[in-house]
Amino acid sequence: MKKIIISAFSLVLFASCTKDITSLNIDPKNPTSVPSYSLFTQGQLVLSNTLTSTNVNLNIFRLIAQQWQETTYVDESNYDIGVRTIPDNWWNALYSTLITQELARSAARTDITDAATLKNDTAIIDIQEVLAWYTLTTTYGNVPYSEALQPNTITAPKYDDAATIYSALISRLTADIAALDETAQAWGNADLMYGGDVSKWKKFAASLKLKLGILIADSDPAASEAAVTSALADGVFESNDDNALLAYQGSTPNTNPVWVDLVQSGRQDFVACTTMLGYLTNNEAAGFWDPRTPYYFTLDANDGYSGGDPGAGSSFSSSSWPGGLKRILANDPADIGSLAQPTFPSDLLDYSEVNFYLAEAAARGFNVPSSAAEYYDEAITASIEAWGGTAADATAYLAQPAVAYATAAGTWQEKIGNQAYISFYNRGFEAWTEMRRLDFPNVPPPANPTSEFPVRYTYPVKEENVNQPNYEAASSAIGGDKVETKLWFDTN
Repeated sequence: MKKIIISAFSLVLFASCTKDITSLNIDPKNPTSVPSYSLFTQGQLVLSNTLTSTNVNLNIFRLIAQQWQETTYVDESNYDIGVRTIPDNWWNALYSTLITQELARSAARTDITDAATLKNDTAIIDIQEVLAWYTLTTTYGNVPYSEALQPNTITAPKYDDAATIYSALISRLTADIAALDETAQAWGNADLMYGGDVSKWKKFAASLKLKLGILIADSDPAASEAAVTSALADGVFESNDDNALLAYQGSTPNTNPVWVDLVQSGRQDFVACTTMLGYLTNNEAAGFWDPRTPYYFTLDANDGYSGGDPGAGSSFSSSSWPGGLKRILANDPADIGSLAQPTFPSDLLDYSEVNFYLAEAAARGFNVPSSAAEYYDEAITASIEAWGGTAADATAYLAQPAVAYATAAGTWQEKIGNQAYISFYNRGFEAWTEMRRLDFPNVPPPANPTSEFPVRYTYPVKEENVNQPNYEAASSAIGGDKVETKLWFDTN
């Protein structure tokens, strides 16, 4: 599998052409200073690429969540995260994001002279850092936080309690939202997600606060409701127009990582997983398919939908592939679907997701404006429309007794969990997180599992080797460094 590309737009140092021969002392390939906007863009891309990648050395959450299935090498589908040192790679990528953003924060103090712009830019950097910290803590549990990112002074950082980190992250978002000034500028074209639109960043920060608040609903209901109330007051996403989509370009190295892994690499490693297909086609007996199915997967060799069973090898040529119909009907093997196009954006947080969280808040009895059923309907509609379906498609889908909130089987956790799982397609990390929180959907064990369903990543091997006392303390604090050890928010 081709290594994940984490490089950002080229960092270029412009040197003036003068007769001053001292310029010959400058190495253009190793700049001594880098502008803050380049560092900001790089950090943004590293985080987006990490969360979007399908590389089995880094991001295997689509496989753990049984959205996709491997065709030949099935270690990761069987929960083997150690064979490729995946925990080390994931850890490195996320901390690299944080380091780059801190460098951007430092450079901005020199680059940006307008106080209001600097305040906006700094707040936006911090919001992106919160997203990276959220991802780290919900993957591992306790992680280095207060003593992290200080290599000149602290080489063996302690691990902080994850619940304490979460509380700090929510407070940081509150401060960032208050700091943002919509009358001032911010990052401009260096911002690949919102183009420097401060109002969009405010909504993103509020929606991210909602996300963090809901995650702790079982472990700390009071703090959860307070965060949800605060997020709503700040103003969360109001439509798909607010979605946090990072734009990619049509040429390397700034292309969609899914395209890199599925098309540019020339590999044939992934097909649809029968688990995901089962949820998409659970109304097949009534003659109704989920309208997102043709956007999620291609038709198979028999003009239907089929895939591989979890953890078992499968045929690429005869199965449904990740992607959509697009030009696949023209038998163009180089184009395996919309999500595998080089410019297909990464989705870091969206309106559908926000509505699922609000549906859950309502179901828990939190003081929110609408009912669980209303938010649930809006979440599903937003997902269908974002993928290319229509309002009529959504209405027809929601009319199915197995889908409608009033008649769908199970508790609110099952209703919301199953539909959020479908909507989180191609966002494996979030699908995995919702499965851990709500315990739905129930997925079958893979063919040859190396463990029970993993609810966390183990700590990197290098931490055990070079930061041993702090590693051992952290492992003991969370109940053991095992993939089956539940994290603080997973209390069921």
